[in-house]
Amino acid sequence: MKLRSLLFPSLAAIFAVGLGTFAEGDVFELKKSSDAGRTFVRVSSIAESLEGEILLDRGMPRRMMVGTTNGKTLISNDEGATWNLCSNVEGMPISFYFDQNSPTDKRRCFAATKTGIWRSYDGGIKWDKCVKNLSKSDILAFAGSSDEKKGKSILYCSVRAEKLAGEYSGGIFRSVDGGDSWESAMGAGINRDVEQADQWADDPVAQYLCLLASDAAFDRIYAFNTSTGFNPPHHNAVFRSDDAGRDWRATFYSDPRWKEYNVEPNWRTANIGQNYQSAGSGWAICGSDPDRIVFCDSMCLYATHDGGRTWFNGNCAPAGGVGKGVDSRWLNQGLVVTSTWHHYSDPFVPSRRYICCTDIGFVFSTDSGASWNWWGKDRWAPWRNTCHEIAFDPEEKGLLWGAFSDVHDIPNSNIIHGRHRGSGGGGVCRSDDHGNTWLSSSKGLPNSATTSIVLDAKSPRGSRTLYAGIWEHGVYKSVDGGRTWRLSSDGLGSPENKRVSRVFLHPDGKLFALVTGMRREGRFSDDGAGLYCSTDGEESWIPASPRGKFPWPKDFTVSPDDSNLIYLGSSDANGKEGGLYLSTDGGGSWNLILRKGREHFGAYIDPFRKGWIYATLCEGAQESGLYLSKNGGRSFAPISGIPFSNVQCIEFVTSERNSIYATTFGGSVWKGSMKGNQ
Repeated sequence: MKLRSLLFPSLAAIFAVGLGTFAEGDVFELKKSSDAGRTFVRVSSIAESLEGEILLDRGMPRRMMVGTTNGKTLISNDEGATWNLCSNVEGMPISFYFDQNSPTDKRRCFAATKTGIWRSYDGGIKWDKCVKNLSKSDILAFAGSSDEKKGKSILYCSVRAEKLAGEYSGGIFRSVDGGDSWESAMGAGINRDVEQADQWADDPVAQYLCLLASDAAFDRIYAFNTSTGFNPPHHNAVFRSDDAGRDWRATFYSDPRWKEYNVEPNWRTANIGQNYQSAGSGWAICGSDPDRIVFCDSMCLYATHDGGRTWFNGNCAPAGGVGKGVDSRWLNQGLVVTSTWHHYSDPFVPSRRYICCTDIGFVFSTDSGASWNWWGKDRWAPWRNTCHEIAFDPEEKGLLWGAFSDVHDIPNSNIIHGRHRGSGGGGVCRSDDHGNTWLSSSKGLPNSATTSIVLDAKSPRGSRTLYAGIWEHGVYKSVDGGRTWRLSSDGLGSPENKRVSRVFLHPDGKLFALVTGMRREGRFSDDGAGLYCSTDGEESWIPASPRGKFPWPKDFTVSPDDSNLIYLGSSDANGKEGGLYLSTDGGGSWNLILRKGREHFGAYIDPFRKGWIYATLCEGAQESGLYLSKNGGRSFAPISGIPFSNVQCIEFVTSERNSIYATTFGGSVWKGSMKGNQ
């Protein structure tokens, strides 16, 4: 789901919606801030997921419109306290517009959905469809602007384009008569391609996914296009028109190799000298200053304050100057969209930090996390999408092993429910220089997602014993420092499910492995999934949880003082209740000790505070994604200070006794302080 919030500068009011992910029966609260986002209060509950934008009427701010994923368009005249259904509006909502040239009591309202455009002359009570002269009613985007001094209004829409009789058909239209009729706004200078220019094209026919307009610049319109090729003029361009679509010019050139390059460097472009750009997935314009627009793609946020002449990055900033190449360092601005699995402090150089990431693989810091380096093109591992885990040699400085994969989101819902590809390469890599460079160390391993890497610190230096969890294959063992591997998974999982997502070696020698869920034809298999234990160096495995008890487990933690004390996070599956479970007898019996959502991730023991246990929820959290128990798990309270709800692991740094680090599913790593909370 895409959520948008609207800032109304004259009122300093922000409306926003939670949650980020949803399940049947969840309640979605619309919240309002009157202090520029510092605090939010609940104004309404809408028992459906929201879709499209939240729009306030500039001339009557108590009036607002929203859409739902069930295809409903709703209007409120009391700031969202109560809602009325726009009964004649059909289709999945996209965006709305209030014509400021109409009286507030008879406001002319417009609603665009994926199947058409609707209009109301009476403030949203009655609606009629207005798509005359459009090439089709397959709507992609909608916007409008009003000139109150001249009493004029313009509406814009984008319909899905196609190649028709060898020519471009569709694209952007405008209406100057309130939607009674429409004419093409595909003027000179805009992309009208109907053939892809290269293999990197988003679409062979240019599509316009978003339109942005503002009452402050009546004739100006911005259009965000899918590319028909990587290089200009076929690229994702962000077109601008100052005459209502009669003439256009491209404004966005993000790749440093282009002569028109006008976007400041970011962590990606400075490092590898190129960019991967897209038409974006979220867009906004400042209502009072149309020179200010912003949009985001899957990893970056781009903004302009001069109408597209130049662009800057909203999600990162250079540390100590721009810098180029692999040594450029970057500051986190607080807006990050990367899934992270682990945060480490180097045992020999505590100021050196490492983060295992999805999509961007691996990042490191040399100044205790003040700034970060991306590993970059010349230092990528053979499998660069995801680094799941790292193991450090306890005696050799700079020597580490990593578990790498081209499959991501294991073991969360995208992969379990089949929304992402579940097959792909992976393996173990070795670094002898603190993670600066990586080489494959995978002889004997299948080329499959590697989710875990564990080192036996008691094994001899130079020929360490290592264990690797291999997705779909089980657990492999190396007794020569990772040079060669062999499978030794007798009794682990089942023939159809050896989806190992985590391996852990206890100080007393017990080896644990978690086999996560497998869903086929809408149902989880009861075979294979669960926690397993080996007491003979992985030669054989026995279940540490009853068969079918946990059809979809996510993570586990074993007490360092007692290997019989185990916490396990599990998700709802096959009608079985997820939550945080505790076993005090090595897995013989399990008790539910916390349930705050449908997908608990795990529990993590504070090494500095006796009895402190942190519990995390990755998706579907009802209140918070992070809970704390100060009495060994007998009771938990939510931690409300973390601004991201999908929390995965909690980790600690020996030199920072009052800090915790939370890795998240989509929000990078957050650092929390325990000062005053002891």
